[in-house]
Amino acid sequence: MSDLYNKYHLKKVINASGKMTILGVSTLAGPVIDAQKFGDEHFFEMADLVKQTGRHLAELLGAEDAIVVNSASSGIAESVAALIGRGSKHHVYHPYDARYTKREIIIPKGQNVDYGTPEEVMIAVGGGQVVEAGYANMCSPEHLEIMITDQTVGILYVKSHHAVQKSMLTVAEAVKVAHDHQLPLILDAAAEEDLRKYLDLGVDIIIFSGGKALVGPASGLVYGKKQYIDWIRLQSLGLGRAMKVGKENIMGLTRAIEDYLQAGPEDGDSMQRRLQPFLTALNAVPYVEATAVQDGAGRDIYRASVVIQPESPQNAKVVTAALKSGNPAIYTREYRANVGIIEFDIRAVDQAEMDAIVQRLHEILD
Repeated sequence: MSDLYNKYHLKKVINASGKMTILGVSTLAGPVIDAQKFGDEHFFEMADLVKQTGRHLAELLGAEDAIVVNSASSGIAESVAALIGRGSKHHVYHPYDARYTKREIIIPKGQNVDYGTPEEVMIAVGGGQVVEAGYANMCSPEHLEIMITDQTVGILYVKSHHAVQKSMLTVAEAVKVAHDHQLPLILDAAAEEDLRKYLDLGVDIIIFSGGKALVGPASGLVYGKKQYIDWIRLQSLGLGRAMKVGKENIMGLTRAIEDYLQAGPEDGDSMQRRLQPFLTALNAVPYVEATAVQDGAGRDIYRASVVIQPESPQNAKVVTAALKSGNPAIYTREYRANVGIIEFDIRAVDQAEMDAIVQRLHEILD
């Protein structure tokens, strides 16, 4: 099957970027692939499959209900539509009808980020009207609260490394503001790792990417309060039709979550141990200073942070471009390349690939 790279004229990829949609997010374990294969080879009453797998996952998580959708992005759009329509069949068939005037979704300004598409695009797809709270560098509970009107249907909080971290209210504070005003909180937790943490905080609608920390197929998981999940499930008859998830991916994600809850993610200590020889090798590359850093959003993830020294003949942007131009293409976290910093995420990188990264850096910088 490796011949498929040649057949379709594709480059191989070393993914030192992390769980990124542009690279296919995750590679799947055998049991997850087997579950997908079972889905591929059998028929189901799809409404029943969606409901029963959701019920099973909710029991595992301790949630009131859950639903597998085709992505975290569709989870946002369908959640917004659900809060606007509130179970109305008319709304499902006419989601953008002017009679539905209550459409405001409040989001902290520093969380209206582009994660591959802007958060506001998915809010708009769901029929919502974006109301930004606070400022680019801060958002307090008060900033959130003063934006609430009688047209507000919910608050969206984005827990992500993409979002502003400093001077930002916590998830718990956002939940309190929402509930004090009898509003639900939607949490975009696409790349988070703890499935139960936000249930304990009382979040109403929690959205995970199926392919990121959960190491499942292309999919999404939405779970939380039963009333809201019922309304989200109804969207399959409307705008959710364009976002439907296949039976094979429902089966695959369900198995992936079962396995994830049993094994959990790689812990930070293990990641730091694997990083040490990699850091030593990186520091032997000219013009490179490498250290271990923790994920900016506070997750138990550690990466190699490489500073390209000012005297280097190639700046960090040139280095990342050169890494991607080869075969295999080496992808890094280049969010701070403009200030000379490149990060390497090793969660999906083995020792041979680490050696290849170091060798390529020698070729570029020696």
